[in-house]
Amino acid sequence: QVQLEESGGGLAQPGGSLRLTCVASGTIAGIYVMGWYRQAPGTERELVATINVHSSTNYADSVKGRFTISRDNTMSTVSLQMDSLTPEDTAAYYCYVYSQRIGRDYWGQGTQVTVSS
Repeated sequence: QVQLEESGGGLAQPGGSLRLTCVASGTIAGIYVMGWYRQAPGTERELVATINVHSSTNYADSVKGRFTISRDNTMSTVSLQMDSLTPEDTAAYYCYVYSQRIGRDYWGQGTQVTVSS
């Protein structure tokens, strides 16, 4: 049984910081990429950041320079350090894992991030 457990969401002030963490329970074979997506009410889900097995990273232009993605060396945990938060970062954030061996992706349930003064 595979579960992606997300934590770290909450309320932050503009200019503040939050750190999101996703832990995979159970075994997912052949993970190639892990990352984070987000979705605000009335919008489509969008990519925030990804990191692959070669430690190559990719960021949305809107978060580049403010957010940092990282993982452990077993590909079981992925984190997102979010600095210099703005109200536009308010959204539900979803952990994402893609398995090349199995040929499917996995999603967490989402954790809410709200940035407000």
